[in-house]
Amino acid sequence: MKKNIFGFILFGGMLGVSISAMAQSSQQNFYATESEQKVVRTGKVGSILKLDGFLRTDFPKIEFNKTVMPGPQFIISDDPEYIRVPEAIALQENVVPGAVRLYVYNVNGVKEPQKIKRKITAVIKNTGTEIMSLRMLKYSSQKPSTNYFQVGKQGLEDYFASNVTKSVRQIKPGEVIAIDEQLEKNIVAYDELVHGFYEFVVDQPAQISVLQTSPEVSGPKAFERIKNVIPHSHGNAGRGLFGTANYAVASKDTLDTKSGITQLIIADGKDDPWIEGTIGEAKAYARNAGNYGVLYNTKIKWKSTDGKALALVTWNSRSADNKWCGGMGLAMELFDNNGKKVIRQLPSDALITKAAPELILVEIYKPDPSKEVQEINFTYSPPGASCLPTPLILVPIDL
Repeated sequence: MKKNIFGFILFGGMLGVSISAMAQSSQQNFYATESEQKVVRTGKVGSILKLDGFLRTDFPKIEFNKTVMPGPQFIISDDPEYIRVPEAIALQENVVPGAVRLYVYNVNGVKEPQKIKRKITAVIKNTGTEIMSLRMLKYSSQKPSTNYFQVGKQGLEDYFASNVTKSVRQIKPGEVIAIDEQLEKNIVAYDELVHGFYEFVVDQPAQISVLQTSPEVSGPKAFERIKNVIPHSHGNAGRGLFGTANYAVASKDTLDTKSGITQLIIADGKDDPWIEGTIGEAKAYARNAGNYGVLYNTKIKWKSTDGKALALVTWNSRSADNKWCGGMGLAMELFDNNGKKVIRQLPSDALITKAAPELILVEIYKPDPSKEVQEINFTYSPPGASCLPTPLILVPIDL
């Protein structure tokens, strides 16, 4: 990743593990001024707003419980991010029958002796003894591009929106097929990102590989002749097979608007550690540095004893770190009190947000006089191509 989903099986026996975040970073309370509240209140949901002198990294943190949810076997391919050799396997993992989530994030990095066009594709081999059924559940496949931010935003939005039905393929024992036929058709120029995000079910043991080859050769044909698997380097987000794919995040306490601004910090590697797994047949240590591809099903309880609403905003808190962190864009799945879903690219009025004083207005939650306690409900996944964390800040505002 530049830089630094819903499964049917429980992989790794990790259901019920509960993790509590560290205590709030400060006892000091923070409040938006009247003029700041007005900017937020009158802003367009999804858009970039500007608040000079408002954003900071030390807003009090929301304490939360994090529980591993049942989910698929999760595979991510991002080590190497840039595949520098013309033809090689960049990832190869074995899975057991059940649900699988596959996140492909690889770039044609061939520049020696010259830049050439390539194909980056994902294939699956039936390593079982019976015919295997592969049933696609969620499908997100982007056109190769050097606009990594757009690919990451659109890829996540397409994944949230996807609901594949009647997509079942049969694979004979020992047979190899492409997981995504679109990847087979794409021609990938130098420095273009290939971004695929899939969830599917298999009923036989299988081997999944991500490989780079020439455009005229099919992935299955290339797989037959490629012998070299690129050694892992523990670079970028990483690669490997992981037993954690979905988290349930819940606020430990009920937020009160009168207590001021708070922030939820997840996918930071500190309060919320990176998931761990293994790489290849040797079962080398793997870490997903960023928890990219992991879904956080988040619920925050709140009440308004002073009649204020809550605005959910986010910003690029890492902009000053290095040249890779100059922008941030994401997509989220948000639910109203009736469970109705909306999927929103953020920001919606620009490709990315750059740095303070810019922030993105994600949503405004109004108090319901008939309820003492309400709930904010959304699904968050760390945005590909963006630096983490992306703070989720709740700002009390007058209506």
